[in-house]
Amino acid sequence: MSRISVRGFAVASATAVTTVGAVVGVAAGGTPAADDNNFEAAAADTTLLADIPAGQQAQVQTASLTQQADAQASAADASAKKSAEESARIQAAKDAKSKKQAAEDRIEAERKAAAEKKEKEEAERASRSSVRDASSFSAQGSYSVADVQAMARQMVPADQFQCFSNIVNHESTWNYRATNPSSGAYGLMQALPGSKMSSAGADWQTNPATQIKWGLSYMDSRYGSPCGAWSFWQANNWY
Repeated sequence: MSRISVRGFAVASATAVTTVGAVVGVAAGGTPAADDNNFEAAAADTTLLADIPAGQQAQVQTASLTQQADAQASAADASAKKSAEESARIQAAKDAKSKKQAAEDRIEAERKAAAEKKEKEEAERASRSSVRDASSFSAQGSYSVADVQAMARQMVPADQFQCFSNIVNHESTWNYRATNPSSGAYGLMQALPGSKMSSAGADWQTNPATQIKWGLSYMDSRYGSPCGAWSFWQANNWY
């Protein structure tokens, strides 16, 4: 009979050995006469499969393999749990990094938008501060279209001039004395009534600079700018 160690089947723990001892005792038809400690001690001393009666070896092997399978399952569960925890930790770190990057990108975008807005406002202020006031032009007896346009270029901010010009072209073709016989609208911007332009100067009927001054004020206050007024005009054919 070959001598094979029972421990080769992983009967390593006191509980497993006790189970094996109990199986052997029951299989032999006997009644256990010792307590659990005696069973464990006796089983611990039984280290070779050859020392167990041939009829009981299969039971011992089965108990030993069951214990081994339980141990392996427990180890597998522990490994899976550790792996899941590690994956969760890595994912949490990635999420935190992504959120941080998103926050930094948002802050940078807001900073750039604020800088661009400030730059645009400063450019508009600079453009407006460089224009001439109506009072800086010497009065003349009459003005040609070229004269009026030259005045407008010096009074209207450069980035708004084309929009301003578009409106004047449609309203009066740059005739500062243009009069609508049916409505009474008057001047470059066809103010209705024309006397409204007196808020810009008493010479509103004869001075294109005064009319341009009033027109700019009207467009800025009502539409935000000449280009705002032109957008409205395109949609409605009036402003």
